[in-house]
Amino acid sequence: MIYRFADCLLDQSRHEFRRDGEVVHLEPQVFALLVLLAEARGDLVTRDRMMEVVWGGRIVSEATVAARISAARHAVGDDGQRQAVIRTVTRRGLRLVPPVEVAEPSAPSSASAAASTDALAGDPSGVGPRDSSQPTSQATSRQVIRMTASADGTGIAWAASGEGPSLLRAGHWLSHLQLDWHSPVWRPLLERLGRRHRLIRYDQRGTGLSDRACGPITLDSCAADMRAVADAAGLDRFAIFAVSQSVPVAVAFAARHPDRVRALVLHGGFVRGSLLRDGDEGQRMTETFLDLIRSGWGRPDSAFMTAFSTLFMPEATREQVDSLIEMQLQSASPERAVELRRAIGAFDVSDLLDRVACPVLVSHARGDAVQPFEEGRRLAQGIPDARFAAFDSRNHIMVPQEPGWTGMLEAVDAFLGETLG
Repeated sequence: MIYRFADCLLDQSRHEFRRDGEVVHLEPQVFALLVLLAEARGDLVTRDRMMEVVWGGRIVSEATVAARISAARHAVGDDGQRQAVIRTVTRRGLRLVPPVEVAEPSAPSSASAAASTDALAGDPSGVGPRDSSQPTSQATSRQVIRMTASADGTGIAWAASGEGPSLLRAGHWLSHLQLDWHSPVWRPLLERLGRRHRLIRYDQRGTGLSDRACGPITLDSCAADMRAVADAAGLDRFAIFAVSQSVPVAVAFAARHPDRVRALVLHGGFVRGSLLRDGDEGQRMTETFLDLIRSGWGRPDSAFMTAFSTLFMPEATREQVDSLIEMQLQSASPERAVELRRAIGAFDVSDLLDRVACPVLVSHARGDAVQPFEEGRRLAQGIPDARFAAFDSRNHIMVPQEPGWTGMLEAVDAFLGETLG
């Protein structure tokens, strides 16, 4: 059957989903959820029915269900606040809001059917070749994940998507190449960055799809990981988009390899980690946070999740918090998360700032409670001729529904458009 609703087309027989005429690749569970909602044609689909059809009656976590619902919402251009297409009926289930048109699929000719089968046979994604007549604004709808080895042999997972000048998104704490693709926190950012660029991403060593059993986590090893990914992706000169603790890693890489970096975008970063800059108070706060990680990693009802959501993204929706819980479970063990946070606290690039020679945009949220606003100012002051952009937000992890997110990305677009052409 073929279902049409809003600006979406769902072709069940071809296992294809389009939005505004553009093919969007969906994970099987997300596709099955949308089919289930379309079949109901606006009637309520209960949670029990979802579990029966989408997950085959298996027991899965609330965070997993929330992540798939979030991915479905994102695919149809909706979100958990507006709920203009997929509406939550509290404690009962979901339903589609717009009317649904249903049509029988037309039978293709034998020649076109054979051509379609041949095209998909060589395409492991199951999506088929991209129609060159379609616009490329949704170029991030597909990604290819590969592995490479860092200097010490640690396996680093990386992915490429989109087209245009190369932009490397530096690996950071709490990422997962597959889960990021459907995250209500990260997917909007990936789409925005991938509109005009070939976007390269990777999972930090010890996390996500990269080797969990890895070598030491230091500024030098993380910079070596960045170089390994750039080499594997065939990047000669490229721009880097870095956030939080990947900011000092990007600074170190740019200082050591000035011939390879065309531009830097540094958001929510720091010059010296909390263990170095905040003395005894920084040590006490770090140990408190590490204790919370040990006791509450991946648990939605834990004190850690309350602290995490309050510190890192106080303006997040429940859906966004749930997606990060799932990310914690899939990206790293509690022990690895503790090791990472402790290592990050010791990063220091104070002696490298004046060696950065490329154009730089430093941005920071004024109310950031994780990396203080003053650290962003220090970065911009220490890097020659760096531009500085401040945004009104309390979030360290900025979320798409807040005005500061839009302002930040507009500044990034303008900067990269000017520096990369």
